[in-house]
Amino acid sequence: MSALAAMEKTETSNVRELLTVTIGGQLFGIPILQVQDVLGTQKITRIPLAPKEVAGALNLRGRIVTAIDMRACLGMEPRGPAGKSMGVVIEYQGELFSLMIDRAGDVMHLPYSAYEKNPSTLDPQWRAMCQGIYRLKDKLLVVLDIPRLLEGLQTP
Repeated sequence: MSALAAMEKTETSNVRELLTVTIGGQLFGIPILQVQDVLGTQKITRIPLAPKEVAGALNLRGRIVTAIDMRACLGMEPRGPAGKSMGVVIEYQGELFSLMIDRAGDVMHLPYSAYEKNPSTLDPQWRAMCQGIYRLKDKLLVVLDIPRLLEGLQTP
């Protein structure tokens, strides 16, 4: 268990709090302690020569925020021209990032006892940026590992 996961576990008494988000029809969870803000559609300025996962930059109350295209990170089809997106703002190593998602959902309180490691059948690209899963009644909730996701985008 990572230090962050251990901290979350002790702070929430064996219950993990996750903000649910939908990307390409799949349900994902982001640990709530990492979420700074949830934004509606924002004007994003493209950054020349940026990796395909970097959608661009936006201004959030005077701070420059890097917008990350989660569909590109997960190897999904790009959002259509009419498709609206939202952003989940997280802070990582003193920088702000906005994870571009299709829709934000509710905060779920899930017991650690129901948490499972990534199954071997999970897409390898997803496995590289996900912590594990929760099998819900009618869906699979994939928990995103934000540090691993963002470290994978940094160039050496």
